[in-house]
Amino acid sequence: MSLADATDLTLQLATALDAAWRARTPIAPLSEANPGLTPADAYGIQSRWTALRLARGDQIVGRKIGLTNPAIQQQLGVDEPDCGALWRSSFHEARGGRAEIPAADFLQPRLEGEIAFRFGRPLSGGNVTAEDVLAATDACALAVEIVDSRIADWRIKLVDTIADNASYGGFVVGPWDTGLVRADMPALVLQARKDGELAAEGVGAAVLGHPANSAAWLVNKLSEFGVGLAAGDIVISGAITRMLPAAAGDTFVFSLSGQPDLTVAFV
Repeated sequence: MSLADATDLTLQLATALDAAWRARTPIAPLSEANPGLTPADAYGIQSRWTALRLARGDQIVGRKIGLTNPAIQQQLGVDEPDCGALWRSSFHEARGGRAEIPAADFLQPRLEGEIAFRFGRPLSGGNVTAEDVLAATDACALAVEIVDSRIADWRIKLVDTIADNASYGGFVVGPWDTGLVRADMPALVLQARKDGELAAEGVGAAVLGHPANSAAWLVNKLSEFGVGLAAGDIVISGAITRMLPAAAGDTFVFSLSGQPDLTVAFV
């Protein structure tokens, strides 16, 4: 394949994902029709989709990290996480500890409980450590990621989820807490209740041993693309709980040790 052909295919696949997202109509896995796609190709597709959204006036407010769970990595045959952009248009504000999410905005949503980092100063480079991340972070918070896939029936391989902005749909963040930055994050317990019943539970150590390890991986990965984090950027560091399917009428309450509960209702 020539360089021109590769560029055309990258734009074609990015446009297909964009159309699927805008029409709320899933498409077949990219990996089925294009078995030779590599992770590098998939990040190229993600980048072209990002450019399409920026051109329409959306803004990147941070980054998300996926595939931080070793069991999921093993399932997909990978040995590192992946990442995508957080979009201002899909940030859902929690008022009084409750966010109401329009179910119609998503194709096949699932929820994950996570820890969010808010950066007080820029951070970039290829040798960033967890301590560097914590030093650059001005506050952390309980967060809920709405994971979604433009790929039909979640039939994803690694290249599908990378191209699809790491299967990102939206996010909600609880109150920012400066003290949480230096908490014993691996020991923090996160629970999710659906309609009053315990649906998922995990500890911070599930995210690469410490959520700051995940954020450090992100910064180092972004350096491969000549990108870093800016002051004010938000990073949601990866799932502590398993993914929970969500549909209109469902109400979830997420709790994290020492933090106010965060309610997410699909309406």
